[in-house]
Amino acid sequence: MNDTASCIVAEDEALLRQALVAELARAWPALRILAECEDGASAIDALAEHQPDVAFLDIRMPGLTGLEVAAAAAEASPRTRIVFVTAYDQYAIDAFDRGAIDYLLKPVKPERLDATVARLQAQDSLPDAAALAALLDKLSALSKPAEATEPLTWLTASAGRETRLILIDDVAYFRADQKYTTVVTAEGESLLRTSLRELLPRLDGNIFKQIHRSTIVNLKAIAGITRDDTGRGTVRLKQRPETLTVSQPFMTLFKHM
Repeated sequence: MNDTASCIVAEDEALLRQALVAELARAWPALRILAECEDGASAIDALAEHQPDVAFLDIRMPGLTGLEVAAAAAEASPRTRIVFVTAYDQYAIDAFDRGAIDYLLKPVKPERLDATVARLQAQDSLPDAAALAALLDKLSALSKPAEATEPLTWLTASAGRETRLILIDDVAYFRADQKYTTVVTAEGESLLRTSLRELLPRLDGNIFKQIHRSTIVNLKAIAGITRDDTGRGTVRLKQRPETLTVSQPFMTLFKHM
């Protein structure tokens, strides 16, 4: 990999992201950082847009994990080399080592980053995103937080002057609305005074999936999914007339469904 390589950095904690960017500037001055992402959805968008040589992915991010982003990268940017940033224990590190996956432990130490940069520049045996995809299923269980909080079962949202109590199972999808979130049910729309990014970690990831940077859908509300020639998808809902767009990189998440 030449000295003028490019990368994206995905880390939801701002201070850690800034620290990694600063360390990369020191360890690899010619590296072009094309995007700094604070969640998995923006990381997938950045991969599809920029096709970087390298992606530094935090594993535990709101919504889509680093493992899910890496799986999507196999289609969105197959030549990208993946380096995970993790705070995992030794058991997980052993799993990464057996898969020849490079990783950086938090907090990132300069000497460890220097070794990773040297491997990347030497085009060592790190798998690219396409080769990495086959290894991710074995590691998917490691993306679950050790102390997961209970997901939301209901929420309160406003519709005009009325405050509604909405069961989470009744939500068809969530849509970003500037710094707030629109909650859509079979009965209509309400406004939740929190951002989509803040909402993501509080949802059950087995039921709610992000299909676009601005959309999270309830899998139980889906009637069908179609894919067009460009790779984008369209979700048809059971109890709503509108359809939802699935960004091309996010279609990877539906492969095994």
